[in-house]
Amino acid sequence: MLLVKTAKPLPLRCKLMDVAGKKILVIRFSSIGDIVLISPVLRVLKNSGASVHVATKESFRSILEANPQVDKVHSLQDNLNALIQELQEENFDFVADLHHNLRSSIIRFRLGKKSAAFPKLNLRKWWLVFSKNKRVMPPVHIVQRYLKTLEPLGLRDDGRGLEYFIPARQEVDLQTLPPSFRNGYVAFVIGAQHATKRMPISKILEALRYISMPVLLLGGKDDRDRGEEIISYSEHPALHNACGLYSLHQSASLVKQSFCVVSHDTGLMHIAAAFQKKIYSIWGNTLPELGMYPYKTEHLVLENNAVSCRPCSKLGYDKCPKGHFKCMMELDLKPLQTIRKG
Repeated sequence: MLLVKTAKPLPLRCKLMDVAGKKILVIRFSSIGDIVLISPVLRVLKNSGASVHVATKESFRSILEANPQVDKVHSLQDNLNALIQELQEENFDFVADLHHNLRSSIIRFRLGKKSAAFPKLNLRKWWLVFSKNKRVMPPVHIVQRYLKTLEPLGLRDDGRGLEYFIPARQEVDLQTLPPSFRNGYVAFVIGAQHATKRMPISKILEALRYISMPVLLLGGKDDRDRGEEIISYSEHPALHNACGLYSLHQSASLVKQSFCVVSHDTGLMHIAAAFQKKIYSIWGNTLPELGMYPYKTEHLVLENNAVSCRPCSKLGYDKCPKGHFKCMMELDLKPLQTIRKG
């Protein structure tokens, strides 16, 4: 387990504000995981009496619209100026920039309101990748860094962890799954944005040999073919490929109803944390020390610390820069045999 400590406070950019009745804009454009990871910020703001608006990409609107802590969603489509004009009409009292890139900085400048931006620690991340020294990064989860943006408002973490809300119509009835899955299964998330964060199929097949329960493969449409290949080569007696068959909310429902979750560092891993599932968290070329490990839920990190070239990136690559991919190919998966129901 990784210990989470409190980071040094951000310098205040404004006097403390009575948030009740105030209109607050939260900016986070992407991705699925980060939209879930900002949920404590949204909840703390809403429970303080604020009107909470979020600016995000259109593709993530559905996640935020399902969240009762959010009063209004503003989406970035093709035109940043159009979004800024829409936001200017709202006359916000405060802006919490949880993306902190060029576009979000332009929005803050154009709105001209009191604001705070979360510390991205990009220099520290670069130095970690270069030096391989894990102590470069403070032992602070990214959620805690997001919450630091609320300090100018006098608000603090409520300690309740992540949230994810599934519309009732998107809940999956387990009776629609094969019979062997209706009394419990392991959700195995086989996807990830970058190839060097995903186990190769050969390692997934090895992982399946350690899991005695039924296994439901989860992922997007891009993972469908990998899922079919896994099923064609695996001898696991109860394996079902659900990749690409369900919406994000429906996949979240399947995660919520699972016995436990095996996942790479991906959005569904953070959704699993929001439902307090036990997570077997698999890491390849990146590190949990970057601050994105499962938040406030029981979890076991599976990683190969014997590889001297790891981390090779703070994000990931399409293929291993060294060509050997030892961070995944030599990963010890025996801890997966501890998955037992009852």
